[in-house]
Amino acid sequence: MGKDIKNKNILELSWPIFVSAFLGIMLGNVDTAMLSQYNENAVGSVGNANTILGFLTLTFTIVSSATGILTAQYLGAKIKDRLNQVYTVSVLFNLVLSVFISLILYFLNEPIMALLQVPPEIRPDASIYMQIVGGLIFAQSIFSTFDQIFRNNGKTKIGMVLALMMNIINLVGDYSVLYGPLKVFNFGVAGVAMVTAVSRIAMLIVAIIYFIFKIDGSIGVKYLRPFPTDILKKLLGLGIPTAGENLCYNLSQITIVAIVNSICLMENSTVPLNTRVYCNLLCGFTYLVPMALALGTQIIVGHSVGGNDYDFAYKRVNKSLKISLIISISIAVINCLLSPFSLGIFSNNSAVIELGSQIMFIGIFLEFGRTTNIVIINSMKAAGDVKFPTILAMCSMWGLSVLFAFILGIVFNLGLRGVWIAMAADEIFRGVVVAVRWKRGTWRGKRVVSES
Repeated sequence: MGKDIKNKNILELSWPIFVSAFLGIMLGNVDTAMLSQYNENAVGSVGNANTILGFLTLTFTIVSSATGILTAQYLGAKIKDRLNQVYTVSVLFNLVLSVFISLILYFLNEPIMALLQVPPEIRPDASIYMQIVGGLIFAQSIFSTFDQIFRNNGKTKIGMVLALMMNIINLVGDYSVLYGPLKVFNFGVAGVAMVTAVSRIAMLIVAIIYFIFKIDGSIGVKYLRPFPTDILKKLLGLGIPTAGENLCYNLSQITIVAIVNSICLMENSTVPLNTRVYCNLLCGFTYLVPMALALGTQIIVGHSVGGNDYDFAYKRVNKSLKISLIISISIAVINCLLSPFSLGIFSNNSAVIELGSQIMFIGIFLEFGRTTNIVIINSMKAAGDVKFPTILAMCSMWGLSVLFAFILGIVFNLGLRGVWIAMAADEIFRGVVVAVRWKRGTWRGKRVVSES
């Protein structure tokens, strides 16, 4: 199986991942659009609740991301007898962790919102949303583990099918409770929360069925006797640095938002903040294709390294990087050229359109670095080289992106342009460093599985 997956066409693995990611973006946009027509406060309440939920769900990536790496390497090494232990420990760990987080969100949601200064007028709706969605967050946690198992077994289409199913349930459910036959019950935000929870539980149930019939492996208590401590150590050893990088990125972005808010106060205008939102939306589609290619490449690299075929992994990543750079920079250039028209879809403010067009030009250079990072860093992680990207991210994101966003944006009064230049500098710097590391082969020999 390892050899078959290693030699699969990269597009065969990547296009279902692209569709899944695209559906994920559309899911959030459709929810926001439906709620905005229902009640503006509802949008704010769900937005604030999802910010808190999204931050806490980063903890699930500790084990789920590591599950993918171990799965790929064990399959590549053709050591299938340890996989059942990997699957069982991963699901058990995320179940225990998510139940603990669910209890916190259910019983302590109001103190959390008070700490984050959520406006009083939207707290009741935000609270009920967090209690329902957060109280059943274990479904999302366990599904994230199964999704990694499917992907690294080469079955990326399963995740796409489940993402499509979730979109359909959400679309039909949200319409029914807000505007359709269930509108008479006036469920409002609580109804939207119930739809989200039901769709995730349904997705988990189908994922379990897929696992039973489509994956060569099983989950059971018997694989915990004696407890495979070495497997848990490997999962945490791989997962904590990966989650640390994600946490570092999210905290840096929150800080940059605060800097942009300060720029708005200085300029006595919301133009910088609104422009940032619109440009991020447009840029999101720029790196969607490279991200899908990077995740497909990550699967192949994991299998290659598991089989000790480092040269194959090296050549595959170089090929994927060239393709990804051509695609992302081409989309970024098109985005830049069309920005006066595309930004006009969101706003008729000439100041937003002018500033946004300048930001999209800077974005061309930013994408060069970001695409390089996405492809190479994901491949380094698949090879077991997980600590270096985290250390590099902490130093670069805060030493370049955040620090120079403040210096250029506020001290030198370049505003949002300065913020984007700082973010581009961070991405390009990290891109150059990881490209050099990949070429030197420092990642070789960091394989985490062994025949013993």
